[in-house]
Amino acid sequence: MTTATSAAELVDPRVDRSRRVIREAAIAELAEIGYGRFTIESVARRAGVGKSTVYRHWGGKLSLIADALETLNQQPVPEAGEGTARERVERLLNHLAEILLHSTFSACVPALIDAAERDPTVRDFYHGYSARRRQTLVSVIADGVAAGDFPAGLDPELASLALVGPIFYRRLMTREPFDPALVPVLVDNVLGMRTA
Repeated sequence: MTTATSAAELVDPRVDRSRRVIREAAIAELAEIGYGRFTIESVARRAGVGKSTVYRHWGGKLSLIADALETLNQQPVPEAGEGTARERVERLLNHLAEILLHSTFSACVPALIDAAERDPTVRDFYHGYSARRRQTLVSVIADGVAAGDFPAGLDPELASLALVGPIFYRRLMTREPFDPALVPVLVDNVLGMRTA
């Protein structure tokens, strides 16, 4: 039995539950009041725990928010390995559009963008977090270019930004969020029309 396995097996279920409740409270708090007014005290109050319980697991608000985002935004990303490159791209974009349409995470995005403009530490975290979340899409586009499904000169990184950009733009800058039903049209416009 390894040390890591031993430690994992010894985790008290009450501690796991407490950490989950605190993470959920952190996301709800960020979505509701933004990063600037977010405090460990307000999260502890929302979670129904003492402030010391929060500090026992996280050093401050950014470490708590980062952990909560990484842990709770685990809505299963569609399996990227099945189907054509175009089908995989469409599944990933549909997943993103649905999250930005119907999740608490969606309400956290404006708060994180605002905080990233004001705090270089938050900026570094948020840019890295966003890049990691987008990497699967970049890889699928690269696979499609290599297989000849997408134009040979297509830059996968730039194409990924062109694909996610309208979805985020509609969420942040307009009254109408991006309709997931428009994903195939978006893909056709950015990656080229589907070939017969």
